[in-house]
Amino acid sequence: MACLLFAVAAPAAGQDDGVLARGARDGDAPAWAISVATPPGWTRDCCTYARAIGVNAVLYQGEWSGKPQRVMVLNVWPRQLATLADEVQADRKRYLQHDPAGKVSAFVVRHPAMPCEASVYQGSDRIDDVLVFCDPGTASGVRLSWSMAFDDADPSRHALLDDFMRVVVATRWAKDAAPAHGR
Repeated sequence: MACLLFAVAAPAAGQDDGVLARGARDGDAPAWAISVATPPGWTRDCCTYARAIGVNAVLYQGEWSGKPQRVMVLNVWPRQLATLADEVQADRKRYLQHDPAGKVSAFVVRHPAMPCEASVYQGSDRIDDVLVFCDPGTASGVRLSWSMAFDDADPSRHALLDDFMRVVVATRWAKDAAPAHGR
């Protein structure tokens, strides 16, 4: 697998534009809030389109098309596997079972507050997916991921990936006392 180094400067304190999604207490996992700075030109949604497709939040440009390309997707779930590496391996295995002709490569993500591992899936359908799993820590009781699909020949690929990585490294998990909305 190719290993690329991708580092993006995180926004300075105070530039975070707030909570994107919340989750209720679930067993030992406390209620949580995910906040992130949204790139200019992207629309935040936790409760309309995100709920309709079964995820915690989405970010998209322009009008909602219903197509997965060019949509940043946030998923948060109760911690189940022992390690972040186990989550990544399980996902890669599922992907390659679904698309045996697909290719997977990894790259390093330097998140300032939590460990993250990234994969790029190059599908035989000529749609590529970038997926970053992050672990906000054992006390959180959850893991989270950001993903985005794009056509493999998309001329905006680099700009999309830059925005995507800015979102990933700006993502913050926190305990939350506010009522959960979204999923």
